[in-house]
Amino acid sequence: MIRHRLIATLGLIGFLCALPADASLIITVDENGSGTFDFQDVFTAPLTGILTNDPGPGGLHIALTYDLLGPQGLVAGDALIFDEDGTTLSDILRFNPAGTGDDELYPASAVFYSLSGGIFLADTGFPTAFYPNTLQLIETNGGVTFTPNFDQPGFVPGFDVTYVITSDAPIPEPASPSLLLAGLGFLGVRRLRRRSRMQATAQPAVRLSAIS
Repeated sequence: MIRHRLIATLGLIGFLCALPADASLIITVDENGSGTFDFQDVFTAPLTGILTNDPGPGGLHIALTYDLLGPQGLVAGDALIFDEDGTTLSDILRFNPAGTGDDELYPASAVFYSLSGGIFLADTGFPTAFYPNTLQLIETNGGVTFTPNFDQPGFVPGFDVTYVITSDAPIPEPASPSLLLAGLGFLGVRRLRRRSRMQATAQPAVRLSAIS
């Protein structure tokens, strides 16, 4: 299984390298580990996030990480996603280049952080420090879409990359009536969590203002 996955990954990397310059690419991610690579009118492949160590600044021992399959020159940084009020930190999408943390085997990755206490894979809380290179985005309709410039987090030389970030992933479908009730209860908790983000994110917001 591992060998087959490695062969598939190497094949996709080879495909990426063979694409023409300035190829148009849409990368979608959500807070439950589901995403896609979408080369417009050419190729689409699934992108799966896993919980693993984040070696970036202040990274957590466990965080939702998407392997971006080796783009060269990925610009490091943190995309800071705020709720529609523009003041409450909601999520963070971090971009770690290959070799981050002096680990030669670490792949170029996107790390998705969200508030702790939920049932989604990204709900691990925020890192304790940020990259100097940050980009502030405002969430609308449960997500964010952005195309980074050459010096912004997530930019990849030779690719016209757009990121589609869904911060409110669908609730996993329950397998039993008891789980259904638990899911409905979580929906109420989720709404309360969203309403109370100012208190829950007060400390990261202070750290952000301190480094800007």
